[in-house]
Amino acid sequence: MAVVIMGVSGSGKSTLGTVLAQALGAPFVEGDSFHDAAAVAKMRSGHPLDDADRWPWLDRLGAAVGAAVRAEGVAVVACSALRRIYRDRLIAAIGQPTRFVLLDDTPAQLHQRMAARAGHYMPPSLLDSQLATLERPAADEAAMTLDASASPEALCAAATAWLTAEAAGLRTQTAAARSS
Repeated sequence: MAVVIMGVSGSGKSTLGTVLAQALGAPFVEGDSFHDAAAVAKMRSGHPLDDADRWPWLDRLGAAVGAAVRAEGVAVVACSALRRIYRDRLIAAIGQPTRFVLLDDTPAQLHQRMAARAGHYMPPSLLDSQLATLERPAADEAAMTLDASASPEALCAAATAWLTAEAAGLRTQTAAARSS
């Protein structure tokens, strides 16, 4: 299973992803590492990415996560995955069961976090465009939403409990499919 920690910039995706991967004994894949130099330069200069920038990034990231899941059984990835079409593209590229954990917080908290971090290419000025782009997961998506203001440990515990239930459901579906 792939576990995608999603949300806008500054929501704590990498922090939770690292903690959750460690708790699961799984590799952590940092989605930001898969942006090409042109996309990073575009964001650094204060311009939001468009779909043409995102498609190859999602394909590269999905392929890497899929390979990690095939090798390790589970992988955790930090990726904004702001729109459903991006999540669908990522699922297709991963090619393995995929679950999403949306980290949700107030714009004020997100701005504060972004302003406090040093050395990141994503300027706080792009947060509003990300918030405008965000499509919260629909009821038919395999996703949960967590309050990003909770501690990483509390977020990890909530995500782990949900993922355990999700994994049990996958095992039941697989067993039912084999018996039919």
